[in-house]
Amino acid sequence: MKTTKKYGKKTDLALNLWVKLSRAFAVINKKATEDIAKYGLTEPQFCVLECLGHLGQLSIGELTRKQLVSAGNMTVVVNNLEKEGLVERSREPGNRRVVKVQLTAKGSKKFDEIFLNHAKYITHLISVLTEKEQSDLAKLLKKLGLIVQQLNHNTK
Repeated sequence: MKTTKKYGKKTDLALNLWVKLSRAFAVINKKATEDIAKYGLTEPQFCVLECLGHLGQLSIGELTRKQLVSAGNMTVVVNNLEKEGLVERSREPGNRRVVKVQLTAKGSKKFDEIFLNHAKYITHLISVLTEKEQSDLAKLLKKLGLIVQQLNHNTK
């Protein structure tokens, strides 16, 4: 980030990184969201189908934690997918408060039809980096995310 003010070497470096990380995410996310829209889905809907397609049946709470969204938001997303016949809900036999969500046959078919194409598109977007750069960046971002998450938990 180019600024006329300087805040010190460490702070300027951190701000510069944050701006580049934010901009890179915004550009890639915009392109990915545009690709998802071609399949008649919103990004949150696609993310739910992707989670269920890879992990199988999950509770609303598990989906909420995986997507980093509120339970209310996840309920709306699941409601809309259910209206489309892509997912169905069931109650946990031992605990009626727990609502499980799973793909229907129609949802599984849609997941199978679109996921590989979307994955290929993401691969194309990311291919500006070498495989080693992708691997290194993934490790660094995971480290950053885990440490920041731990810091956030320690301040509560």
